[in-house]
Amino acid sequence: MRRTALAFVVCLAVCSLVASLAAADTIKDGTILYSAGHYLGGQPLKTGYDIFGYNYQAHMFNGSYANVYLGRDGFPPFEGDVDAYLAANPGAASKWYWYPDVTLQMKWNDQWMSNQDLYDNATFEPGPDGKLDRHPGYDSYIGSGAWETNHQSGFDTMLINGKEKQVHWSYFVKIVAVPSDATLAGGYWYDGDGIEMGSAIWGSFARIQMVYNDPVAAAHGKMYVSPAGPGFGQYGPE
Repeated sequence: MRRTALAFVVCLAVCSLVASLAAADTIKDGTILYSAGHYLGGQPLKTGYDIFGYNYQAHMFNGSYANVYLGRDGFPPFEGDVDAYLAANPGAASKWYWYPDVTLQMKWNDQWMSNQDLYDNATFEPGPDGKLDRHPGYDSYIGSGAWETNHQSGFDTMLINGKEKQVHWSYFVKIVAVPSDATLAGGYWYDGDGIEMGSAIWGSFARIQMVYNDPVAAAHGKMYVSPAGPGFGQYGPE
């Protein structure tokens, strides 16, 4: 269904920002900038929420699904009026992420994306590169202990007693970086003991829990729970 697919592709537009270790640059220093091409390109990241809904200091995003990516592609933030926004930014309508009516909340840990710049993300060596660190101390996400949660919600219409009514839907997923001894088979990751962790996403990650509620789709409650367990604690840094 449309919304379950949405979460699977939200690799965080957070992906446009990364980091390093030596001088320990932080968001509070005002020296970490939005990347070139971003709507806010060249401006410093600041603590608190930005105009798109990102709070990099607190490891959170809260806003329209479209705003996860609009800034990265040079568009201004969507603020609620679809017609007015598309009149001023017609190119946004053709973007795969143009779901302005979907509300999204994301949370992540330091290993997913840090709020400081200690390492060069290209070489994994100590030394700031002007971007927020990803999987600091590791050459890749595998075994890093990175995790992210994604909570989407919105409204659909359905016939109830012969009348069209608005009904609320929501989708929640937990995503973890797989450990170094994990193996991939048939689209699912398995831990070192051969126990199923969850379905594969973005190459190095597994979905360990999904909860979907939608009256239109007759979906109610847990959609998937990892046999290896849905908790983050067991997938910490190695």
